[in-house]
Amino acid sequence: MHFSLVSREVIADSVETVMQAERIDGSVLLAGCDKSLPGMLMAAARLDLASVFLYAGSIMPGWVKLEDGSEKEVTLIDAFEAVGACAAGKMSKGDLDRIERAICPGEGACGGMYTANTMACIGEALGMSLPGSAAPPSADRRRDDFARKSGEAVVNLLRLGITARDIMTKKAFENAIAVTMAFGGSTNAVLHLLAIAREAEVELTLDDFNRIGDKIPHLGDLKPFGRYVMTDVDKIGGVPVIMKALLDAGLLHGDCLTVTGKTLAENLASINRRTSTARSCARWTTRSTRPAGSPSCTVPWPRKVPS
Repeated sequence: MHFSLVSREVIADSVETVMQAERIDGSVLLAGCDKSLPGMLMAAARLDLASVFLYAGSIMPGWVKLEDGSEKEVTLIDAFEAVGACAAGKMSKGDLDRIERAICPGEGACGGMYTANTMACIGEALGMSLPGSAAPPSADRRRDDFARKSGEAVVNLLRLGITARDIMTKKAFENAIAVTMAFGGSTNAVLHLLAIAREAEVELTLDDFNRIGDKIPHLGDLKPFGRYVMTDVDKIGGVPVIMKALLDAGLLHGDCLTVTGKTLAENLASINRRTSTARSCARWTTRSTRPAGSPSCTVPWPRKVPS
């Protein structure tokens, strides 16, 4: 990590410096990629003021046409694999160049379940982000609406006297671990959650990750190990759909307070994962991957249908 991880501390310190120097009462903390996300959440926990965390969104997948005339959707991981394939003589330099030029069609963080999207999911799971705000891509106009609503939310938190540590409790961190495990999130989440918990003065250890991880089903078929990206999570209803599945299975603490001023269970009460998502696309099915002995937990997930 070297300077990359150091930048997380610099970001947290910078937010603290500005907030304290200007004597600001509350904040909407906007983050775009990797270390900026935990850095903002660390600052929120350290300052313990009214705060809402807002993710800037991930990139859309690209589209490439190869030498043989075939076309496919491509993301960052395809470029990594293409470099190896080219070096092994299994792909032409021309196709490698085409893939590299196609993987970044616009702005946003990496589309797979890397650090940025993992921490964005954690923001929702902790209760520090508005429900549904993690999954829409960066270029989506819904982000404008989430920005406006985040501003309204922080004003409401000030009126209610709710601060970051009222939300980031031990139970909230346990929810964050559970959601990370369900998505198959980045291992960097361990580093970052421990750091955020320390700022929030919450005792969190590696034993908590092992204890919770032993009972959480793996629901996310997401890159880099799976087939899908964050835009596909958005298509099935976003992070709240996964959280609702976990809550229904008794794997989340529903009584945790969130930035809406309501509990997590109240936020998820309107989510009907059996109807609202499954009916929207004929190609969706129910699939669940779970360790032996864990509670049954299913969620609608897209799959490729043979032509």
